[in-house]
Amino acid sequence: MDHYFSRFEHRRPPAPLSTPKWIVKTWQILAVAGLILGANYIRWRWMESLNTDALWYAVPLAMAETFAWFGTLLFTINIWQEKDPPCPAAPDDINQCLLPEDRGDARPPKVDLFIATYSEDPELVRLSIQDALKMRYPTTLTLKIHVLDDGRRPEMRAVCEQEGVNYISRENNIGFKAGNIRNGMEQTDGDFLVICDADTRVFPTLLANTLGYFRDPDVAWVQTPQWFYDLPEGERFASWLRRHAGLPGYLLGRLTEGVLGPLTVGSDPFFNDPRMFYDVILRRRNWANAAFCCGAASVHRREAVMQAALRSYVFTVEEEIARYTRDISDEETRAALSTAMRPHVINDTELTPYKFHVSEDIYTSIVLHGDAGRRWRSVMHPGIESKMLSPQDLLTWMIQRFKYAAGSLDILFHDKIFSRRRFKLSLGQTLMYGTTFWSYLACIWNTIFLISPLIYLFTGIPPVSAYSTPFYLHFLPFFIVSELAFMFGTWGISAWDGRSSYLAFFSVNLRALSTVLRGEKIKFHVTPKERQSGRFLYLVKPQLAIAALTLLGLIWGGIQVARGNIDDPSGYVINIFWGTVNIAAMMPMIMAAMWTPPATQEAEAA
Repeated sequence: MDHYFSRFEHRRPPAPLSTPKWIVKTWQILAVAGLILGANYIRWRWMESLNTDALWYAVPLAMAETFAWFGTLLFTINIWQEKDPPCPAAPDDINQCLLPEDRGDARPPKVDLFIATYSEDPELVRLSIQDALKMRYPTTLTLKIHVLDDGRRPEMRAVCEQEGVNYISRENNIGFKAGNIRNGMEQTDGDFLVICDADTRVFPTLLANTLGYFRDPDVAWVQTPQWFYDLPEGERFASWLRRHAGLPGYLLGRLTEGVLGPLTVGSDPFFNDPRMFYDVILRRRNWANAAFCCGAASVHRREAVMQAALRSYVFTVEEEIARYTRDISDEETRAALSTAMRPHVINDTELTPYKFHVSEDIYTSIVLHGDAGRRWRSVMHPGIESKMLSPQDLLTWMIQRFKYAAGSLDILFHDKIFSRRRFKLSLGQTLMYGTTFWSYLACIWNTIFLISPLIYLFTGIPPVSAYSTPFYLHFLPFFIVSELAFMFGTWGISAWDGRSSYLAFFSVNLRALSTVLRGEKIKFHVTPKERQSGRFLYLVKPQLAIAALTLLGLIWGGIQVARGNIDDPSGYVINIFWGTVNIAAMMPMIMAAMWTPPATQEAEAA
């Protein structure tokens, strides 16, 4: 069976980023300077520049700037340094991965590789099985491959039998993927677990390049970068113009490329390239032992998962008992009731290695990192060890992003993860997880940043006392140095795509935040592996509204400046610039709603 991604099988993953030392030093100097200048700008905004005649506008914007500066501080700490832990040689004896008191008879490590599936095409899963069977290891290893089928499909069982791997299913879908993995763990006994999705195609080197980390008996899991090998290559700008405007368009495109260099249209239309996240953000959390699990393809120590589950189980039992006994003042009565309740609560509480949650990966990471009894470690391995399929339409992309946002925010608001009573996270870990959750809350102040220039362009009401020399003396140094800092801080990665999606994604994150605050249940949507047909402009109504209103505001503001109706046009100039940036940030998402694969790709997939 031919798949659309068959034409990309020849692609090879990029090497991990290797940042020159002088780039790192330049980034760190500029980052510190930018934060100092930013702090001074924020001080000036609150103490000297608020427009007291429009506090309804000035105060929210100043608050948004303050929150954004704090987010910049967290992000700076996050990506401050790159510190990859060394990976020792792959172990040939499980005792090399255990504490001295846990060692026993010598034997090779045992690994269970789980491929979790529900409704995906069995032939797609077959490809994942075949690649898993190609894994190589430098010494003796016991490897078993298990397909965890929550769809209970006879055709999936048949594929497993044909490929010679184990097939595991269950009678219900309780807990969705987390429940599926728990069921798999109950029927296997490997020392290590490799978690894969239905479309995860592991490379032969996965285990050889990652099991060495587990020679440190405190390493609980190793996360490897995700690589989407099916990202659209895009179309040369001149060819794209020819299709839409004929020969004149083609000539214009060639002229433009002659000046600016090669340009492409439709390359990675959904910002799926994960290098910014894995190669910069998560990888640079190794120094703080705060790289969290992101699912496939990750390798887990079974002992760590089970030990964390037991600690969580005990905590849940005690919390449930305390809920009914904490208000009893008599100590003897409280103790007697607790003793009487305990067997019943234990019987009613499930032991869950992975929490039944839409974001079970990050939750389990927090549980393990916050385990004061063991202080488990994690590793973000820099090298790509598998390939996966990317969302091929905006609907799929939004389902995935909404799930990430809502799941993370649900953990933030309902699980008291920063409570030292349960999770004993270090300061570095607290800051790193705080950075993640803060980024999802940024939809609030990002919305203010999108609306603010509209208010000024249409009404002429400024949020500052005046767009005068003091404003530019405080704002421009901060802005320029910060931009330079993050250019060096993300050296080798296109930072604009990340910034654009971060800003344009405001509506989805707002919906996720609203869902969590209203206490609605977050649904476990399975991310489709095939392109969903249709145009999806209805999904980007907020982005369309921002772009259209800002464009109207730019036209109106430009007319006012051109007519000389403004005594000081500098305020309009800066808001025209600001509005233009906002439109530029909205446009890729709007274009993604209308994106369709090139005709050649669709024909090959047919």
